[in-house]
Amino acid sequence: MTDQPDAQDETPLRVAVIGSGPAGVYAADALTRQRRVPVRVDIVDRLPTPYGLVRYGVAPDHTKIKGVARTLRRVLEHPHVRFVGGVEFGTDLTRADLSRSHHAVVYATGASVDRRMGVPGEDLPGSVAATDFVNWYCGHPDNQWEDFGLDAEEVAVVGAGNVALDVVRVLAKTADELRHTDIPQTVLEALAASRVRTIHLLARRGPLQAKFTAPELRDLLELPGVDVVVRAEQVDIDLTEIGTRSPELREVSRAARTNLRLLRELAERATEGRPRRVELRFWTRPEEILGTDRVNGLRVEHTRLDPQGRLEGTGEHEVLDVGMVLRSVGYVGVPLEGVPFDSGARTVPHEAGRVLDAHGRPVPGDYVAGWIKRGATGVIGTNKSDAAGTVRALLEDAPLLRASVPDPVALERVLDDRGLRHSDYEGWLRIDTAEAGHAADLDRGERVKFRDWDAYRRILGQD
Repeated sequence: MTDQPDAQDETPLRVAVIGSGPAGVYAADALTRQRRVPVRVDIVDRLPTPYGLVRYGVAPDHTKIKGVARTLRRVLEHPHVRFVGGVEFGTDLTRADLSRSHHAVVYATGASVDRRMGVPGEDLPGSVAATDFVNWYCGHPDNQWEDFGLDAEEVAVVGAGNVALDVVRVLAKTADELRHTDIPQTVLEALAASRVRTIHLLARRGPLQAKFTAPELRDLLELPGVDVVVRAEQVDIDLTEIGTRSPELREVSRAARTNLRLLRELAERATEGRPRRVELRFWTRPEEILGTDRVNGLRVEHTRLDPQGRLEGTGEHEVLDVGMVLRSVGYVGVPLEGVPFDSGARTVPHEAGRVLDAHGRPVPGDYVAGWIKRGATGVIGTNKSDAAGTVRALLEDAPLLRASVPDPVALERVLDDRGLRHSDYEGWLRIDTAEAGHAADLDRGERVKFRDWDAYRRILGQD
């Protein structure tokens, strides 16, 4: 499509973005930055608070990463972007509703459900998804946990990604170390009373296959008051021979080499009898969570790679005396009402961001971005290029999308007719201000999050 000098005189292309996390906000950013097609963007989220996983997934002590919210905030303050909070797609609002008010819809709902391990005992009390634990310490209003009963002295965290390291780090830190973060006050008090002393981090494969990044690993290794240990034989790897022993690792990434170097340095470090201990256990997979009324142990099997590079058990087993198991083995997407869904990949099928129907044909006006598009991979910044690719496809389709003539006020009419009490960006700013005031009252940092719907409704005047 060629540049149009008189584009600003055209009827704006109205786009609804479902989800206000990084992918959704970056999509709005890409739409409003370009000058070829005038646009108006409505970002719809079921929560009255924007930013998705930046607010409810990034660990409270990662303040630099949380700084991304400042960039996202500028997008939400754009005059052609509107935030519509407290409205759930598929329940409060349907695709048919949006077809009356918008030319196109971009689905950016993320991947909010945890993968299961598929082992016996996984549903015992004390066996918990990392998503639940993260929601708890990040103050997600859907969180049903008052506390996690952190009365077990030993805990296992299953997974080798950044979220697993976040969970370990939060468990290992003292309440004083978290005091000046935005962690909810009730969570801080529960962590202060925690009896956890030993945390086992279990990875099915070796250190070269681990998904965590070097900065996350360094954060863990540098914790004061914590002995972090790894078995020397698990990191004694000859990279010159690795390709012959493991075909999948013929080319070891720079990131994996950095992790290995850090782990080797750790293996040489003497323990100091500190109050808490983290044991990194590679080549270990859960077999069964033990217990009758609640978790009282975890049976694991040691693993290795066969000559073809496939994971296999060694037949050597061990029982860890843990009272809690937190699984962090990945996130998956959930189907959206009326939107095609690949139940195998747990994503919305697409081509260049255009949603595809069951026959592989593009669904007119439907687009997808972020984790619900590509799966739960990459870091926050990955969503920027991902969303930009989707927006390029949408803008290429603009002439066809303009064939429909949506009603600019249809969305408000639907919400009003259904008696849906929604919020806007000004409402979010009231929550933002209230959380800053809450921190001041408690003599803690810049913000302390509220963690329940009642608090949000009270601040928004909806109680």
